[in-house]
Amino acid sequence: MSVLIFGENGTGKEHIAHHLHDKSKRAGKPFVPVDCGSLSKDLAPSAFFGHVKGAFTGADSTKKGYFNEAEGGTLFLDEVGNLALETQQMLLRAIQERRYRPIGDKTDKSFNVRIIAATNEDLEKAVIEKRFRQDLLYRLHDFEITVPPLRDCQEDIMPLAEFFREIANNELECSVTGFDAEARKTLLTHPWPGNVRELRQKIMGAVLQAQTGVVMKEHLELAVTKPTSPVSFALRNDAEDKERILRALKQANGNRKVAAELLGIGRTTLYSKLEEYGLKYKFQQS
Repeated sequence: MSVLIFGENGTGKEHIAHHLHDKSKRAGKPFVPVDCGSLSKDLAPSAFFGHVKGAFTGADSTKKGYFNEAEGGTLFLDEVGNLALETQQMLLRAIQERRYRPIGDKTDKSFNVRIIAATNEDLEKAVIEKRFRQDLLYRLHDFEITVPPLRDCQEDIMPLAEFFREIANNELECSVTGFDAEARKTLLTHPWPGNVRELRQKIMGAVLQAQTGVVMKEHLELAVTKPTSPVSFALRNDAEDKERILRALKQANGNRKVAAELLGIGRTTLYSKLEEYGLKYKFQQS
């Protein structure tokens, strides 16, 4: 089945595509990523299907295309919405017929490739605006995965931050042990417009500055923005509030002030909720 992955820039769409490949029966075959935004309509035919020597001026040797490179494996079309309409038509025909012809060749070649595509835009809207072919969308859209932005997955921020801290320690030969309370608060309340990619970059830079000890707020060099109160923690109703409060306290490392900000409520309201639900939690006094 073809898979179409939706998500903002920096959410890890290629990571998920690679994971799908690694867990499939094609795992032993190539995973070939293609940056669709870098392919002009003139370069795309040769890039996807290859060409034979002498097919055009400058074709000094035979070249294999992406479909040939990915044979038996997975072809990952990153930001597929950026493809020119002419390239979309070319891909559609190849996918429908399971065959293609290298430029300058006299015979078609069959292929056995799984296609995973990703985009950060609304392709249904692009279809309406005639920027994307609906028939190609149908071909790519056997199964859909939507990757939420980091701001809607606040519980993932600190685990990811710790993961990137360990990577940074190893790569930069540092010995940073964690994050202080203000740094944690900053990480948890930042809106992360660049998603996981931005988080990784900021943690790598912070570890490089800290070198040892713990990362502090100033090491993160995050612009002051309006704190976000993501869907994952926002209080909704009594049936879910108890669990959300506990999760927010856990992510805030017990800091009531930070937990209240995550929940989008005042500290007084949080204290009332704790008493109302009879919650027992060991947290820092702040």
